[in-house]
Amino acid sequence: MNKDKYVFSQLTSLLNRSLFNDYVRKYNGDKYVKHFTCWNQLLVLMFGQLSNRESLRDLIVALEAHRSKCYFLGMGKHITRSNLAKANESRNCRIFEDFAYHMIDEARRKRIVDIFKLEGNVYAFDSTTIDLCLNVFEWAKFRTTKGGVKVHTMYDIETQVPAFVHITPAAVHDMKAMDVIPYEPASFYIFDRGYNDFKRLYRINALGSFFVIRSKGNLKYKIVRWKRRLQKDVLSDAEIALTGFYPSQYYPSKLRLIRYWDEEQGREFLFLTNALGLSSLLVAELYKNRWQIELFFKWLKQHLKVKKFWGTSENAVKTQIYVAIITYCLVAIVQHDMRLERSTYEILQILSISLTDKTPLKDLFNKTDYHDVKERIDNSELLLFYS
Repeated sequence: MNKDKYVFSQLTSLLNRSLFNDYVRKYNGDKYVKHFTCWNQLLVLMFGQLSNRESLRDLIVALEAHRSKCYFLGMGKHITRSNLAKANESRNCRIFEDFAYHMIDEARRKRIVDIFKLEGNVYAFDSTTIDLCLNVFEWAKFRTTKGGVKVHTMYDIETQVPAFVHITPAAVHDMKAMDVIPYEPASFYIFDRGYNDFKRLYRINALGSFFVIRSKGNLKYKIVRWKRRLQKDVLSDAEIALTGFYPSQYYPSKLRLIRYWDEEQGREFLFLTNALGLSSLLVAELYKNRWQIELFFKWLKQHLKVKKFWGTSENAVKTQIYVAIITYCLVAIVQHDMRLERSTYEILQILSISLTDKTPLKDLFNKTDYHDVKERIDNSELLLFYS
């Protein structure tokens, strides 16, 4: 079926073009457009992500080298630097945001697993800051001489796919992003101690959801009940009530405070949670898996283009980040559907040099042997998309 189709075309055939066109019509993305459509723009940006292009000029030069193939790759015949720059600047980034959420839903649906055997999903929430030059990105002021954006992400630990992405200027405090999280009843949310806001945490409790968060050392509380039988490495486990003036008003319900000794790191952790029925070790295990979101941020910055941007406006920056998420989810879907036992670095390396070949995808990954490729990661990096 894919005998005469380019590798890139085989990949993009997995995208729901009809749904994408619905989003384009919703935001009038192709209004007054004659040639270079939003669909063409999406494919050009995905080509840039997969082929590891460093700049807008670099991307256009690469496409000019394949000018005779661009039409058959789905990008149209009118790809120019000015057309792409204008499209990134003016076309509503929400087109790509909505489509990114569709791809997220598809990837999560395909990769659904139940690792922790809990009723709800398990999410880690954190943000990563992408530095920008303030002289070029004036809208992204962070400090006096520094600019940046924050990518606030809710990461599904079990499927290893981001479930929610919120992009703001870097000056926005992390805790404010908690107000836009689409909370789900009975699900678990894992936070670092930078998110210790009891008013917002009580909102999670009121919705019937659960949280695990590292407590600050100056927490004021009183013990309501001790748990006597402690599991290994659990130093203490107690139900508490907050006694600080504002915390006690913001969070009037009981909490659980767990002291845990991590033998691997040789340090003590203090966890707060409203999940009163979980075992102490499971609470510690949930927090330990929060590190996966840090590895996701590291992977995203190393292997996709979210640090060097092909446009300077806020709309262009957001569009590029959402297209990176779309590309990430597409690779996750391909890995799942083809049952590839390769790391993402190998998959992306193979794709980056094969986008304009006509090899069927299955043969492409079966025939190439990249086991001798030395990955640019250390032993602690998460090998995403493994079965």
